Amino acid sequence: MWANNRHLPGREAWLVGEWRSSGERKHYLANLPPRTSQRALAAAIKARWVCKQAHQQLKGELGLGHFEGRSWTGLHRHALMTCIAYV
Repeated sequence: MWANNRHLPGREAWLVGEWRSSGERKHYLANLPPRTSQRALAAAIKARWVCKQAHQQLKGELGLGHFEGRSWTGLHRHALMTCIAYV
């Protein structure tokens, strides 16, 4: 359990370490089922990178981070328009 009373669903979690050829180390925490194959676990971890890159591109090139409104509806519409422009 985390210090702020939040925890991952389930009783077990995967702690995955990655050592890259550059010497960089990365660590991931996943709550996939215990019988998950290593290939599926690695695919889930790498899929996160694709999502992160798309988010960075939406912010940098299409203005996702420029919203200055105060309503959820306005933010939702702004995000929708940037996602449509991304496609």
